[in-house]
Amino acid sequence: MYDYDMVVIGSGPSGRRAAVQCAKLGKSVLVVEKGRRVGGVSVHTGTIPSKTLRETVLNLSGWRERGFYGRSYRVKQDIAASDLMTRLQKTLDHEVEVLEHQFSRNLVRTANGEARLVSPHEVEITSSIGETKVVSAAFILIACGTRPFRPDYVPFDGTSVLDSDEIIELPKLPRSLAVIGAGVIGVEYATIFSALDVPVTLIEPRPTFLDFIDKELIDEFMHELRDRNVALRLGSKVTSIEKNAQGHIVTHLSDGRHVTTEMLLFAAGRVGATDRLNLEAAGIAVDHRGRITVDPVTLQTSVPHIYAAGDVIGFPSLASTSMEQGRVAACHALGMEPLAPPEFFPYGIYSVPEISTAGLTEEEVRTRGIPYEVGIARFRETSRGHIMGLNSGMMKMIFSTKTRRLLGVHILGEGATELIHIGQAVLNLKGTIDYFIQNTFNYPTLAEAYKIAGLDAWNRMTR
Repeated sequence: MYDYDMVVIGSGPSGRRAAVQCAKLGKSVLVVEKGRRVGGVSVHTGTIPSKTLRETVLNLSGWRERGFYGRSYRVKQDIAASDLMTRLQKTLDHEVEVLEHQFSRNLVRTANGEARLVSPHEVEITSSIGETKVVSAAFILIACGTRPFRPDYVPFDGTSVLDSDEIIELPKLPRSLAVIGAGVIGVEYATIFSALDVPVTLIEPRPTFLDFIDKELIDEFMHELRDRNVALRLGSKVTSIEKNAQGHIVTHLSDGRHVTTEMLLFAAGRVGATDRLNLEAAGIAVDHRGRITVDPVTLQTSVPHIYAAGDVIGFPSLASTSMEQGRVAACHALGMEPLAPPEFFPYGIYSVPEISTAGLTEEEVRTRGIPYEVGIARFRETSRGHIMGLNSGMMKMIFSTKTRRLLGVHILGEGATELIHIGQAVLNLKGTIDYFIQNTFNYPTLAEAYKIAGLDAWNRMTR
């Protein structure tokens, strides 16, 4: 009756995981990707490029060794944009090759072109040379991702005023940078360029930022940023942006101040890439940011046989959660009830330093009225921290004083996004403080911070 069991629009994390899941269940699946190569935003402009850029900067700048050798220490004295792009291109080529091989061995078919719904079960695909064809499917998954929000008042030019997609094709390193938007993307890029010793000003209209992260961690993070001369302009809206006679970008703020920099990155939000999908042909509506509302359990849209997953459905907009959403959507569409997802997932922010968190924040624990105690460990307290020359970094754990259960883990510092998984496992297994007190951790490791923080909390709980 249909050409395919499922057509997947987009080959990012959720799209590719859904496609492979369908194929492994013996179903026919077609992935439509409008980009030149498969991988979606995650591979080409988002997750992989930004993290590759971060790793390259930390390596070439000698950032991790400065605890021993001082702030002036650098592995490469003159770092150019070309140094960053070389490693980035190698990484992207590898990611695409892995994905193409995965599709090939699972018999997932792909079509290069722009997808557009023409009916609830039909998708029109337009190639780069204008050729069109229509395919039908029993189920459709919309996994088209997002693109940067580009308001009219920002004079984007691709060289000195950039969005978060353009920044990875940087023509040259700026001598100074303003970043508008202190969300995850803005904070990551602001700290990456700061690690290159570029003076950075981070602008955010709200008085706070990253409000879903434990406030104590953000306070510590802000202290580190200020110590590195990152200027924070919080609580001030941007009123206008212009280029002066010297070619510098002048950002005017509502409090009367202005910020003059050589380059500006606008990273204040993203919008769903749904405007050209003709969703109304299937009876699907989007919100003001182009995002699609779905059932949180099944990932079904308002049209039961059409699913949506990944960044296009909004928070948490993580590659890791998007992959799982794609798998769940495919399983549900094909009549398999997937196991309920774990209660807690890790959130990772690849700033410099890293931030990672799982479970409840201290603010959430207080709001719920749970009696609790907190344990803190500083990375400099561990032998591995001394060996690595770490002067900063912390782990915060929150425990219920009534049940002794772990409620939340919050980490700031080197390796945070790796370390968090120990805490995540204990959270989902409903473990208690006793695990951290009685367990043996490799010595010397940063993971010892779990034991230090556990003992810190235990000392307070037993007084």
